[in-house]
Amino acid sequence: MTHSPFPGRPQARIPGPQQPPPPYPRIRAGLWKRCLGGGLALWALTAMVTYTTGNTTLLPTLILLGSFLVPVVFVLWAYERHGRDLGVSAILGCFLTGGTLGVLGASVMESYLVRPSWGMFVCVGLIEEAVKLGALVFVLRRLPGIRGIRAGLVLGGAVGFGFAALESSGYAFNAAVSTEGVDLRALIETEILRGVLAPFGHGLWTAIAGAVLLASRRPNGRFRLTAQVAGSCLGVALLHALWDSTHGVAIWLVARLVGTGVHRELFADGYIPHPTAAQEHLFTLFSVGLLILVSLAGVAWVGSLARRDPSWRNTP
Repeated sequence: MTHSPFPGRPQARIPGPQQPPPPYPRIRAGLWKRCLGGGLALWALTAMVTYTTGNTTLLPTLILLGSFLVPVVFVLWAYERHGRDLGVSAILGCFLTGGTLGVLGASVMESYLVRPSWGMFVCVGLIEEAVKLGALVFVLRRLPGIRGIRAGLVLGGAVGFGFAALESSGYAFNAAVSTEGVDLRALIETEILRGVLAPFGHGLWTAIAGAVLLASRRPNGRFRLTAQVAGSCLGVALLHALWDSTHGVAIWLVARLVGTGVHRELFADGYIPHPTAAQEHLFTLFSVGLLILVSLAGVAWVGSLARRDPSWRNTP
């Protein structure tokens, strides 16, 4: 027994080993739901105040809320359900750094390589999916322990949603700016449309490619460019190309069915001169139907990958 050097005074206790902190922040279940509800309310309030007051300084707030809400909610859901052990830094790094690098790299490459043609959509799909996968590799290059299908689905999706959020903000800005001033209606319509479609686009495609990439990653952290990785990148690029070309394909199908003549100009220009009511209905049916088919293909692909990884079902 150790005696105190000062008689009559209690000896101070030396603290023993402390319990290590948890590897991830304690986030209550359902945060993504509260974020979605609160974000929608804030976006609607911002839109109403902007419309009522005509204050254009609120446009950046409206654009950022509308563009980032759905991507952030899906990343929160993925972290809460399947990515707690991956770490907040990896999730945020993929969403912010990976998304930004993806947008910048795709913009530079497309400005030099893409030209109007029948193969334009395929070229855009290949460039953007390859750049996003490269951004994922860059963010995870010093995290050798992160590997496997589940990690690829979560972190690849984070890169894709970061890309989608930044891209949507650009589209919303372009929609708002017109020769007659600020077009608030076009801005709101663009944000609603891209918000509804966001879960079935970039996040889904990069999750697929990321899952295959990290499933083939070596235990020492080195990435491998296998046939499966190349095939998945090509596959999601084709899904991307089909998604982008649905408008032109729908025009082509309408022209084919009504017998107006099949011309390349219809696909490239994206409209039929003087359409009838029946042609407009057919166009809506084909364009929406094609988007649904491409989305179902992507969701089915993600589901097949998730079923191959037992940890996807066992995560809390």
